[in-house]
Amino acid sequence: MNTFKSTLLLVVLTLFLLFVGERIGGRNGMLLAFALSVVFNFGTYFYSDKLALAMYRAQPVTRAELPRAYEVVERLTAKQGLPMPKIYVLPTESPNAFATGRNPQHASVAVTHGILELLDDEELEGVLAHELGHVRNRDILTSSIAATLAGAITMIARMGYWASLFGGYGDRDSRERGGGLSSLLMLILAPIAATLIQLAISRSREYEADATGAHLTGNPYALARALQKLDAYSKRIPMQASPSTAHLFIVAPLLGSGGFANLFSTHPPIPERIRRLIGRDYA
Repeated sequence: MNTFKSTLLLVVLTLFLLFVGERIGGRNGMLLAFALSVVFNFGTYFYSDKLALAMYRAQPVTRAELPRAYEVVERLTAKQGLPMPKIYVLPTESPNAFATGRNPQHASVAVTHGILELLDDEELEGVLAHELGHVRNRDILTSSIAATLAGAITMIARMGYWASLFGGYGDRDSRERGGGLSSLLMLILAPIAATLIQLAISRSREYEADATGAHLTGNPYALARALQKLDAYSKRIPMQASPSTAHLFIVAPLLGSGGFANLFSTHPPIPERIRRLIGRDYA
């Protein structure tokens, strides 16, 4: 199923590029867009994880530098028969974590400096088990592609809008077909489309990773405590994150204030995640 989702996202990217290319530059623009789509699809598949890590200045760490996390991950991966992922630390005090990569053999787990300071050993184990749940469930490729796709759609829409203001790339006929209006619509609708792509893959996968992590450790209460702490402290120390990659994290780094904002959240509500883990609200 996740392979199908990943393929679908790449197809969406290709069609969007072709549409933008045709609107901006006519046939020549569409041919250029097709060439770009080949490059984008190749880069997205092989390098989307590296882009996400680079965006947050994640630094690789060795076992000697971070034995606390390495011991947990080594134990959990051995229990599941998974390869040992690379471990990264993000230089921010906001507590959070994410997993990325195209498959378990090329997976990375990233934690922030803040989460290492905030959580006790059991809670950190719950968080790392959750992230390894994403690896085992093989949804890390889908989420990485969605992050790259969301950013690409928004960027291309903005490029099309500015190109239309300065005359576009195509011939006169192509520029007279409402290029300015269509580019303006893309500027408005592309971020919405990117958000819908994220919503389509994010909420259920968080529940599944929570359940996988709790089953792996045999201690759902530790993960519930961790989620409660992360929810509270991430509001006190908000993380500067791109909306296109917000869905990668264990808790949303860009938090709404409830109500209508929750409809566009890339994560299910923390209280509901806790209830599913332990059958009640965490006291």
